[in-house]
Amino acid sequence: STQSTWGSRVVIAYEPVWAIGTGKVATPDQAQEVHAFLRDWLKEKVSVDVAATTRIIYGGSVTGKNCVELAHKPDVDGFLVGGASLKPEFLDIVASSQSKA
Repeated sequence: STQSTWGSRVVIAYEPVWAIGTGKVATPDQAQEVHAFLRDWLKEKVSVDVAATTRIIYGGSVTGKNCVELAHKPDVDGFLVGGASLKPEFLDIVASSQSKA
């Protein structure tokens, strides 16, 4: 069925509107709150399995300085990295995401 493969095919990326292009970032607790809300919505509207397996990633100005704390939030499954992907700190962002696994 479609739902049985949803979690392996769908990724949701969240970035606060006020963070787009501004360099501002949500606090880790703010990001966690929205990611948890999205996961709860999936649980209620789709299924528990889909909610558990769908990756919800954060995309609001992730940097080497804020990535570790964001990565340790339970509902933040990774990052959508913009400009920082062109800088040496990108390696720190990748490492922070891997440390959660």
